[in-house]
Amino acid sequence: MQTFIFMQAGGNAGLIQMLFFGAIILVFWLFILRPQSKRQKEQTKFADSLEKGQEVVTASGILGKVNKIEGDIVTLEVGTKTYIRITRSAVSKDMTEGLYGNEKKKGPVEVSE
Repeated sequence: MQTFIFMQAGGNAGLIQMLFFGAIILVFWLFILRPQSKRQKEQTKFADSLEKGQEVVTASGILGKVNKIEGDIVTLEVGTKTYIRITRSAVSKDMTEGLYGNEKKKGPVEVSE
């Protein structure tokens, strides 16, 4: 008399695939969605905290000093008696901090040669 041992190969395959798919979603959320959401909240907070006289950089690279804020429209002085109007969301937190540092009212960074 012979004894056969049968192994079930497909019994847990569906569960393993579900766990793998769930792990991929978790990694995607941890490394992509969560940091992006955090950056967006910081950008919104920065745009809402703009003050007259603050030197900023727009997302397109224009440097200026906040002259007037009317709701979502910010008037920047980009030269002597030269003004442009931009939306509040066009002011870049990352570019402003990169050029002027973390302090809001700090002037341009001095570069020594």
